[in-house]
Amino acid sequence: MNVLGVCSPEMEFIYVLPGWEGSAHDGRILRDAISRPNGLKVPKGCYYLCDGGYTNGEGFLAPYRGHLYHLREWNNGPRQPQTAEEYFNLRPAKARNVIERCFGLLKGRWGILRSPSWFSLQTHGRIVLACALLHNLVKRYMLAEFDDEDLFEENDSDDNDGNDNDGDVNEEDDVEYITSIAVTDPWTNFRNTMAQYMFNDWRARQRRLTL
Repeated sequence: MNVLGVCSPEMEFIYVLPGWEGSAHDGRILRDAISRPNGLKVPKGCYYLCDGGYTNGEGFLAPYRGHLYHLREWNNGPRQPQTAEEYFNLRPAKARNVIERCFGLLKGRWGILRSPSWFSLQTHGRIVLACALLHNLVKRYMLAEFDDEDLFEENDSDDNDGNDNDGDVNEEDDVEYITSIAVTDPWTNFRNTMAQYMFNDWRARQRRLTL
């Protein structure tokens, strides 16, 4: 079963969509995720880093195809990036490594995800979701040091935030979300400009180190 997962830099799952067959293309699953009523919400002007299996479209910053981007390819030797595209692929690859660690931790912690499942596809999908929720619970609370008083204080503050956020909910209704994924000239130029800026900055720092 194919599972689409989105995580934060703190290795907490933001969105999980299980249920697709293993042969399904990543891009097809992502399109399904953003089209669902309670699916993945990406406000315009924001983006997620994704791997080479996805289209570089608005809201999803993908590496350049045809250039090195797997960390293991860089770790095989002291090779330095030669182009802006190579350097761009190297930097997000290091940042994206967090999702691989997140899934590795998920499967390492919950043994039911490491063995063949005899449950129905629907039940197995619910198991994946439950494990992801428990993963977030462990990351957020069980690995942190707190006493009962701190927990009650945090719960009280959460309640207050919920009561005070009525206006924020209305503001969220006005947010425009990304509803399709397609290659566009503005987004391609955005990635090219970012890649060239990063590469120029890196070369300038390299030159300063050699002076």
